[in-house]
Parts: sequence; structure tokens; C-alpha cells
Amino acid sequence: MEVSTEHKGAKKEQVRDMFNNIAHRYDFLNHFLSLGIDKRWRKRTIREISKVAHTNILDVATGTADLAIEAARLNPQQITGIDISEKMLELGRQKVAEKKLDKIISLQVADSENLPFDDAKFDVAMVAFGIRNFQHLETGLKEMRRVVRENGAVFILEFSHPEKFPVKQFYSFYSRFILPFWGKFFSGDNNAYNYLPESIRNFPSGRELEKVLLHVGYSKVKIMPLTFGVVTLYIASV
Repeated sequence: MEVSTEHKGAKKEQVRDMFNNIAHRYDFLNHFLSLGIDKRWRKRTIREISKVAHTNILDVATGTADLAIEAARLNPQQITGIDISEKMLELGRQKVAEKKLDKIISLQVADSENLPFDDAKFDVAMVAFGIRNFQHLETGLKEMRRVVRENGAVFILEFSHPEKFPVKQFYSFYSRFILPFWGKFFSGDNNAYNYLPESIRNFPSGRELEKVLLHVGYSKVKIMPLTFGVVTLYIASV
């Protein structure tokens, strides 16, 4: 998710405050507004991660830890989740504790553009619907690359731009009108879901994001459109 383009200097603070405000309804809205398909997208991401070494995993912009919890099925030694929203992390910790995964998953407040970890600490870094929050995209992508070991990989799950008829037209209508309406209705936040269609339109996807990833130093990028291109999974090799 991403905030409006106003007051860009305070973007991180806006993102943090926004997620703190909607944290109590975030999981419900994710599943409701995606018709439950978001769960399949995360499962697909974890299936791809299972194909590489994954002893030590970093989950960037972990939110309420859905992707981290799904990754626990891989039986890694450690999953570390970071986010700038403490209220999102509080809910994540509750879910982790309920599933008795506290020994595997640890969650902490941290800035995705200034990760508090040594170089080459992780086998894998992953992020689901979080890179649009980065105030400086290239900085965040470089940081994930820095903390992943050589021959490791970064997995990015993000909304993209469907191009084929009628998916393109339906998705445009849904994201402009239906999603903001129900987002406001259930979250109680009048602004939190207004920015979503604009942020998707303005954010690079497909080959455009691939170019950015290669520019900041990744060796190769695999692009996997999912659900007719509504989202895309990028696998960037370190």
C-alpha cells in the first residue's frame, strides 16, 4: 500500500500512521477485498521459496505476519519479520503466539530502507504488497539485496497492471470504486483506501520493475504474473 503523493517528505510517517489506524481491520479487509485470493498468492510465493535454500528468512513489511506464518510451513530455522507499524506487529505477534510459532518467527520494528542486519545474513528476503510503501524504492531494494547472501534470492509479491480484456477493465472499475468504498466502510478510515488505485497505476510493474531490480544489482529476475496479471511475483537473484 502507498499513501498519496502529497507531503512526500513525511511518507514513512504517513504510512506508519495509516497502518496503525487500520490495523484492527487489516486482515479482514485483505481477505474480503481480494475475495480470499490473497491467501493463494502467498501460498504460491512460499512454494517458489521452497525451491531454494531457506534456512534463514527475512520478511520485509511483514504487517500482521501472514506471509511469515505461511513460510513457517517450510520449517526454516528462523523467520524475522520487520515493519514500521507497531500496531500491525502487535497483531502479528498475537497470531504467531496462537499458532505456537514464537520460536521460529520473531517480529520487530525496523525501517525497510535501513535494515538493522549484517550483510549476507539471510538466505531469502520476501515482501508481499510492501514495496510500494518504500519512500525510496531503489534504497529498499538495495537493502534487501545487501542482507541476502550470495546465490540467495529476493521474492517480491506486488500488485501489477492487467492488460488483457476484460480483466483490465474489470480490475480498473473494481479498484477505483468498489475497493475504496468497502475499505472505508469496514476500516473507518476515510483516506486509507483512496490511494490504492493511484499507487498501482504509478508503480512500475513487469519489465519496468525488472529494469529497476537489475539496475540496483540483482543478477537476474524471473517474472511470474498471477491471476491474469492482477499481481506479479518477482524472483530476483542475488
